[in-house]
Amino acid sequence: MAAVETVQRASGRGIWGWMFFDWAAQPFFTVVTTFIFGPYFVSRMASDPNTGLAVWGYGIAAAGLVIAVLSPVLGSIADQTGPRKPWIAFFAAIKITSLSLLWFAAPGSNLFLIVALFSLASVAAEFSTVFNDSMMPRLVPKSEIGRISNIAWGLGYLGGMIALIFVIACLAGSPETGKTIIGIDPLFGLDPKLGEDARFTGPMSAAWYFLFILPMFFFTPDAIKGIPIGRAVREGLSELKSTLAEVRQRSGIFRFLIARMIYQDGVNALLALGAAFAAKMFGWSITEVGIFGIILNVVAIFGCWGAAFLDTRLGSKTIVIVSLVLLSIATIGIVSTGPGFTLLGIVQLSTADSGGLFGTAAEKAYIFYGLLIGLAFGPVQASSRSYMARSVTAAESGRYFGIYALAGRATSFLAPFMVATVGLASGSDRLGMATIVLFLGIGMAILIWTPYPADKPVE
Repeated sequence: MAAVETVQRASGRGIWGWMFFDWAAQPFFTVVTTFIFGPYFVSRMASDPNTGLAVWGYGIAAAGLVIAVLSPVLGSIADQTGPRKPWIAFFAAIKITSLSLLWFAAPGSNLFLIVALFSLASVAAEFSTVFNDSMMPRLVPKSEIGRISNIAWGLGYLGGMIALIFVIACLAGSPETGKTIIGIDPLFGLDPKLGEDARFTGPMSAAWYFLFILPMFFFTPDAIKGIPIGRAVREGLSELKSTLAEVRQRSGIFRFLIARMIYQDGVNALLALGAAFAAKMFGWSITEVGIFGIILNVVAIFGCWGAAFLDTRLGSKTIVIVSLVLLSIATIGIVSTGPGFTLLGIVQLSTADSGGLFGTAAEKAYIFYGLLIGLAFGPVQASSRSYMARSVTAAESGRYFGIYALAGRATSFLAPFMVATVGLASGSDRLGMATIVLFLGIGMAILIWTPYPADKPVE
């Protein structure tokens, strides 16, 4: 069994070091996965965008499968070995190396090799997160967990937004003019015609990650040393089997994990497809999609920091439920908006285009619904994390956060599959996107009847 330890409040530097992990990690998801490198891979690196989209999708799916299968295993092993930092360092080395090699993703390069590097970075990023999250229960009293989780998540969005603004303003040149959105030549002599502006986001995110995870290594306390790695693997695998059986007996945690599995599918699909849905509807460029992303990140920062205050007073469960309500309203608003109307035509909008970014009334309505998404999608994830942390002990946090990661990935294909299938069958992208509301609503309904904390662990 894992070693028994007394949980004491970490120093201020230790807590901030842990929170800066989210700041360090987020640019990979913002500029590489979502807004810059991903669209470049699909539309400019691949000779055929349909092929590029398929390869990119398979890469994401493959990474998700590996994460779902191995996260619980690694979490259980980590509980036996004790310290989390060596695991984070190991996966950081993989992530940094893989991201740095994305620089070689020139147009015409081997798609499968590049997507393999991206998938490897994704797996390493998620595994590092499992170990970092499992450190949380030993840093502060359970009453403060929601606060530091939301502050950390907000810091992550701030870091991602700064990185995205830097790329759009200083690196991402137009292939036609060679100038960035602020009218300057891309820094470092990057050639946008060769995709160097997008390719640079790989090594840039790697350098950012390396620099800003250092405070966690220097200042954040780790678990006490456990047993040797060979024995830890054997006992960790054995303990995982018992944990999977045990979690079914801990009805509160089991119901919470089921609820999160369902609503997180909806959240992920909304984040992954919302910008693409708008780009298709309104003909947004990469710059407009990027600015939409910046807007969401700005609102998300304040959403998380507001939730940090409210989580302590209202509880993580309340924050998650309110966030799911806001995301449901936003999704309904998005799918009911089009050129000249919103709310399925109940509200008519002007079709005049004022020119410039987001020039039509329908686009402004879409931005409003996007503000609701930005306000809620950080707290729904940060407070879910603190919900889990309040429901387990520090000694068992590794294996339970491994299962938590599994719950977030086990059916991650289902919501996008439903969106695509219903959209194709009905011939309406709107109906396809509307299925996201089902995932948010069903998950929320289960959560409402789940106790908080999911279980009351004995420290």
